[in-house]
Amino acid sequence: MLAPFHLRGMWHQGLNVPVRPFLEGDHSFGPEDIASMSAGFEAALRKLGLTVREDPATVAVAKRIIELAKEGEREPERLCDRAVGRLST
Repeated sequence: MLAPFHLRGMWHQGLNVPVRPFLEGDHSFGPEDIASMSAGFEAALRKLGLTVREDPATVAVAKRIIELAKEGEREPERLCDRAVGRLST
């Protein structure tokens, strides 16, 4: 279950931005985009049971979330579902 929208916005305020390290200097996303991506990323990690940030599977999830966001997807639940679906096949 994802955090309510009003709590998701807190991620961009420095409290929790787990996808940010994977952006590697990509400045094409605003704070709200990053918050949505982070929420989707965290949800996908929970669904997949991933906890280690350096795990290649975790990195693959982050890269897929970023790809989806670059294609225009911003809804955390869809980011999660599409990333998990792609990596599960």
